[in-house]
Amino acid sequence: MINYNPKEWFTFIFRIHKADTVRKLFPMFVALSIYSAIIAWLELEVWKLSSNSELKNISLMHGLLGFVISLLLVFRTNTAYDRWWEGRRQWGALVNSSRNLAIKIQAMLPANNTADRLFFKVMIPNFAYGLKNHLRKTYIHDEMEAIPGQEPLHTDIGKHVPNQLAQQITSKTMELYRSGQITGDQLILLNTELQSFADVCGACERIKNTPIPFSYSVFIKKFIFFYVMSMPFGYVFSLGYLIIPMIVFIFFVLASLELIAEEIEDPFGKDANDLPVDTICSNIRLHVSELL
Repeated sequence: MINYNPKEWFTFIFRIHKADTVRKLFPMFVALSIYSAIIAWLELEVWKLSSNSELKNISLMHGLLGFVISLLLVFRTNTAYDRWWEGRRQWGALVNSSRNLAIKIQAMLPANNTADRLFFKVMIPNFAYGLKNHLRKTYIHDEMEAIPGQEPLHTDIGKHVPNQLAQQITSKTMELYRSGQITGDQLILLNTELQSFADVCGACERIKNTPIPFSYSVFIKKFIFFYVMSMPFGYVFSLGYLIIPMIVFIFFVLASLELIAEEIEDPFGKDANDLPVDTICSNIRLHVSELL
């Protein structure tokens, strides 16, 4: 995720970063410039069509369709941002649950029970890292800490890793209850935080595995393409060769909104505008270590 100062206007205007849509759309800018120049040259120099030509009525169509395409893009970007913000809320909930579980474990366990504290100190952040890598469909062994004095952590990467980690944390909690380290009332309090781990995982999987419907996404792309490609035929009579930069600018605006929506609708990846889940995981490990 890119950190920035929203008050620096001129920095935004003249800065091109790796997430800027100009980089991705530049080949299309060149192609559209050539296409618009050819259409303008044919209509003005070869066919010598006058401003009374019926082709100028195409601009009326664009005036009507411009309102429709703006509504579609607003809905598209709002839907994508809702998914991005929902993902941020879920990871915020995971941060809170991790802290609360660590605080309760620290308060409930006897002062001489260092081994179990070390277990939770390691496994709570491991769940966050496991969930992050699960959402990215990868597994980074070096991010998973081993419990001091025990063998390295073993998880079956062919199965659901967050479920395995949550099961180990829950099993350890039940073991503390059966051994009399915590009471039944304390177990109920801990269960609230343990359950939230699975709830956060399920909510993030719902966002990850439910993309925008294919037909809707394809329709918007086709709409933008034909809308832009038909503009030179009508507007060339009033703009002449100025139609070239105008077409490029209109395409830049419309296509950029679609690209931004595509990027943020899956907020758990490694794109520049995705959620800072690596930083969140690091903070969870730091805070839990401080508490335990």
